[in-house]
Amino acid sequence: MSTTNEDKNLRWFQGVPKQAWIVLTVCALGWLFDTMDQNIFNLVRQPSMVELVGAERAKEVGGMITSVFLIGWAVGGFLFGMIGDKLGRTRTMTVTILIYAVFTGLTGLTNDPFWYGVCRFFTALGVGGEFAAGAALVAEVFPQRSRAMALGVLQALSAVGNMLAALITLSLASVENSWRYAYFIGAFPAVLVFFIRRLAHEPEQWAEAKLKAAREGTSVGSIPALFTDPVLRRNTIAGTLLAIAGVGGLWGVGFWMPDLIGEVFKPLGLSKPDMARTRSYIFLVQQVGALLGMLGYAVLAERMGRKPALWISITAAFLSVQGTFYFVHDHTTAYIWAFLLGLCALSPFAAYAVYFPELFPTRLRATGVGFCYNCARIVAAIAPIALGSLAKIFDNPAVPASGLRVAASIVAFIYVFGIAGILMAPETRGKPLPE
Repeated sequence: MSTTNEDKNLRWFQGVPKQAWIVLTVCALGWLFDTMDQNIFNLVRQPSMVELVGAERAKEVGGMITSVFLIGWAVGGFLFGMIGDKLGRTRTMTVTILIYAVFTGLTGLTNDPFWYGVCRFFTALGVGGEFAAGAALVAEVFPQRSRAMALGVLQALSAVGNMLAALITLSLASVENSWRYAYFIGAFPAVLVFFIRRLAHEPEQWAEAKLKAAREGTSVGSIPALFTDPVLRRNTIAGTLLAIAGVGGLWGVGFWMPDLIGEVFKPLGLSKPDMARTRSYIFLVQQVGALLGMLGYAVLAERMGRKPALWISITAAFLSVQGTFYFVHDHTTAYIWAFLLGLCALSPFAAYAVYFPELFPTRLRATGVGFCYNCARIVAAIAPIALGSLAKIFDNPAVPASGLRVAASIVAFIYVFGIAGILMAPETRGKPLPE
């Protein structure tokens, strides 16, 4: 939707059609529950792996399953990104939410690492596909002047999903086999499908673009089409490099903070319930920082431009990851750096929500967003494997978390990919969505 002269004096949330708010609410809930399911895994990975494979192999197998999850996420992003352009945004959201909810619940029934990994892979298929459809849908129904903030809010509310994951694991800390019950609760978002089908409608912009493509014989929802045009090819490569940095930095390093806490606090002799509570409280603080960081990126992107905000975001993310794994030694430093890690390391994800839909025409928007965000996961899947392996190599039993600290400082250099992406990327502030 374009901006008229009469709209320029309105604040971003004023004069927005009612249907746009309905779409944002539905999409935000879908992404909120999506991230809740993701982070239930991050918070219960260590205890679930200890139960299934033993403490000695827990870190190594946990890294492998995290990589399997990232690969499934990428496959889902490719597949459902194309489906989102071909069949519609709301239909795609319905299917992907159902997939990730059902397989999250099934994870709680597994009794060996193979089936655990299978369920995580299929959960990731839904997780990977939901974001592209939701971001494209929100981008297409909001006015140009409101788009960046609306997409920033969409992504920022993912932090609320992360908080829900922490609250779920916190409430179950004293329960035997609590990780299983956490996954069972993760099946709840399937209920959201009913509301999506009733309340959200396909945007007119998508319907018109599909008809136009049919008349002109141009590709809809085609990955090869992202590389045939020089401008689209540049945008696709730039977006993928940016996503590699954020996804690799967060999933390869940042989301291992619960494991760092487990090792740093091990000498304190905390019981399992107390350790679970500590992890959850620290994770909650991290997500408060994430909420502020993602909203902050949207504000900076609208005032300074997408690229200057990206420079700040990527640089801060790298420094926060390095600082967290170097300076966390006790409760006080854990809480301080958890907040900073959330504030900085998750802010690039708001950039993906705000920026990626602006790089692609309507007929390829969900495909392009899905490709950039999720192609990165294939490359980034190396990061958690590398971190788990390097942590084992550099581990010193006499120094708690020594291996994890060194491994994190090395893997964090994946943010260099983000610098390359910014150098290639175009500035899109103030421009309408490509048709």
